[in-house]
Amino acid sequence: MKTIARQLSTQSYQVVLYNRALHPELFDLRDRKVTTHGRYELESWLMPGNHVLRFGLGEFCLSELVIDRENNLPATGVVSAFPCAGERDFEQKFAAEKVNYLSTVQTETLSENLYLTTHREMVEHIRENGSQSIGWDTEAGPNLSILDVQAMASEVHIQAYHLVAHGGFVLRTQTIFEHK
Repeated sequence: MKTIARQLSTQSYQVVLYNRALHPELFDLRDRKVTTHGRYELESWLMPGNHVLRFGLGEFCLSELVIDRENNLPATGVVSAFPCAGERDFEQKFAAEKVNYLSTVQTETLSENLYLTTHREMVEHIRENGSQSIGWDTEAGPNLSILDVQAMASEVHIQAYHLVAHGGFVLRTQTIFEHK
């Protein structure tokens, strides 16, 4: 039954952008990291197959939630939500705060051999880059979630990878928070 639930959930992956902070008790939080650079702060959370990015600039706050379910999600403060299917680009400008949010999403379904090769390559990527990551095993095989953060003076880039063994599902997102 768990296998069927995971299979259905890979089809319901979505990005939800909030104009507020989210609360960690709502999620199966496994790893947390805070990056402060100049005037902004980025807090990144990893959960099995999911992540939250909280960008703060003074009193202004945005949170990106990438999650594999559609129900029981916070409804307050939703700016936008869209499915993670195929390839997609999204941009949201916050003119008053001089902040720009950009997101690119790509999904793939790989054969078992390609999935395992990709998993091995991503494990090596973690070793080389010291990426924030969590791994877990299921009956279908090894799973992995990764966050890479590159902090710059007026923007922060985050690459996220979620590898779900059941069905060979790979989700890659690239998020940029820019400020002036």
